[in-house]
Amino acid sequence: MAHAFSRAPSYARDTSSPVAEVPTGVPGAEPRMVRRPADGERVCPGTALVTGASSGIGAAVAQRLAADGWHLVLNGRDPQRLAQVADATSAAVFPADLSRPGAGHRLADFALDAAGGRVDLLVAGAGIGWAGDFVTMPPGSIDKLFDVDVLPAMHLVRRLLPGMVEAGSGRVVLVGSVAGVLAVRQEAVYSAAKAALAAFADALRYELYGTGVGVSHVVPAVVDTPFFERRGMPYVRSHPRPVSAEKVADAVSAAVTRGRDEIYVPGWLRLPARIRGTAPAVYRRLAARFG
Repeated sequence: MAHAFSRAPSYARDTSSPVAEVPTGVPGAEPRMVRRPADGERVCPGTALVTGASSGIGAAVAQRLAADGWHLVLNGRDPQRLAQVADATSAAVFPADLSRPGAGHRLADFALDAAGGRVDLLVAGAGIGWAGDFVTMPPGSIDKLFDVDVLPAMHLVRRLLPGMVEAGSGRVVLVGSVAGVLAVRQEAVYSAAKAALAAFADALRYELYGTGVGVSHVVPAVVDTPFFERRGMPYVRSHPRPVSAEKVADAVSAAVTRGRDEIYVPGWLRLPARIRGTAPAVYRRLAARFG
């Protein structure tokens, strides 16, 4: 069931006031003012916070949500790229590496202030990867993966969820990965991190049943972004073929507007997930052979 956002966004009551962006210790981050949309410019469903918005999936999600009429608060680690996305979406920005102590809490406070006290939608898209044999993985990279891919999302949900529950509406969208559902060779820790997000989404959804707040898990496979360059190993498989970041952004939009609990991108990936669930021994033999 889609969730209606019953509260008129509070920024509409003060359309002339700008939002001050706060420097957060990220090299190159500069404070600047972002104008809030004026009355009548667009019908806004509410305020959305998007993490990982400086590139890739997060940037595409920001652009799609802006087209859908959302007022945006964006977070990313690259101040220059984030500023470009903000310019295209009339967003307030908070450049920060969310793995740093206290960054997530400061981001939540900034978003709540920009939204007038309640964020209506959280899209947790920040993430990094690492590929290679687990025995060669530096111990620090294990911690870094969970510090970026898992913990900030949980802490942001913890900070923003009470306002949604109190209002009786809102949605949390966690951007996972098929690696977290199927497990992928040479991505053991990344698979574990994304599996943690999948379990968190399910458990939280059960807990919030009847509150009016929804939880969506968006499960992309291979996405054509700089992710694979940064993880240390290029994508060399012929299947599944990479999809565009815009397709994932479409899935996020559908999750919000249609109240979807889980969406695979592309949709056929639900089939191997079902095989793994119904015939795990068969699936494991095939995965061990074909990767």
